[in-house]
Amino acid sequence: MIPNMIKAIWSEHKSVINGWLSIGCPFTAEIMAAQGYDSLTVDLQHGVIGYETATMMLQAMRASSVVPLVRVPWLDPAAVMKMLDAGAYGVICPMINSRADAERLVSYVRYAPRGVRSFGPTRANFSAGADYGARADDEIVCFAMIETADAVKHIEEIVSTPGLDGVYIGPADLALGLTGRRFPLGFDREEPELVDAIRGILKAAHRVGIRAGLHNGTPAYAARAIDWGFDFVTVSNDVRLLAGAAQSSVASLRGAAVGYRPEAPAKAY
Repeated sequence: MIPNMIKAIWSEHKSVINGWLSIGCPFTAEIMAAQGYDSLTVDLQHGVIGYETATMMLQAMRASSVVPLVRVPWLDPAAVMKMLDAGAYGVICPMINSRADAERLVSYVRYAPRGVRSFGPTRANFSAGADYGARADDEIVCFAMIETADAVKHIEEIVSTPGLDGVYIGPADLALGLTGRRFPLGFDREEPELVDAIRGILKAAHRVGIRAGLHNGTPAYAARAIDWGFDFVTVSNDVRLLAGAAQSSVASLRGAAVGYRPEAPAKAY
C-alpha cells in the first residue's frame, strides 16, 4: 500500500497544509492537487459533490503526491465505508459530540477486530495497492470534528477514544455552539473565549498524543495556528479562492484601464 504521507509529515514534527474542495469537478481537483498542498479534502457535507463525482475527483488527484481525504456528510457507516473503498486516505466526520460518537466513527474506518468496516475496497485495491486490506488500518487517518458545546464539554472523553488519529475544529459551527449568534459567523476567530476554546481543544488532543486540525480562512491565521501547535491546517477552499482571484483580477483591470467606461451590455435573445 502506498504510505500515507500525512503520517510521514507528522513523524518529522511538521504541520500538514490541507486544501479544501467544494466544487464538484475532477478538473478543479486536478488543478488544486498541482499547487503544492500536502493533502486535499473533498467536502461531501457542504460541497456541491456527490459520490460518483467525488470518486472521479479522487482519481484526478492520483497524478500528484497529494493525500486524498474526504469530509463525509454525517456519522453514517455507508458514507464512510464507500469513500474509503473509493480510495480516500482519511475521513473527517462532522458533529462528533461524545465518546460514543467517536467510537462509532472509528469502528466504521477500521476493519475487524478493530472495527466493523466491511471489506470491499473496490477502487482502493488499485489506487492504494494490492495489500490494502492488510495495511489500511495503519495508514488511514480518522478525524472527529469538534464544533459544538457538547463536543467541548466531552472533549477529554472524545480525544481518548482508541483508534482516533485527531480532532478537527470547525470554527464557524463552534462559535454557534458556544455563543449562539452573539458573534458573526466565520473562521479566523479573534474573540478571546473562542480562541481559548480552540486552544483548549488543541491541548486536550496533545495531552493524549493525538493530532489537532483547524479550518482557517486565511494563510495568516493558519500560520498562527501552526505556531500554536496545530498539526493540520486548512486554508480557505476552491470556491473562495476562485472568487477571490476573479474579483482581484477584475478590480485590477478596472483600476488599470484609464478612462474605461463600461457600456451597457447588449440584450441577448
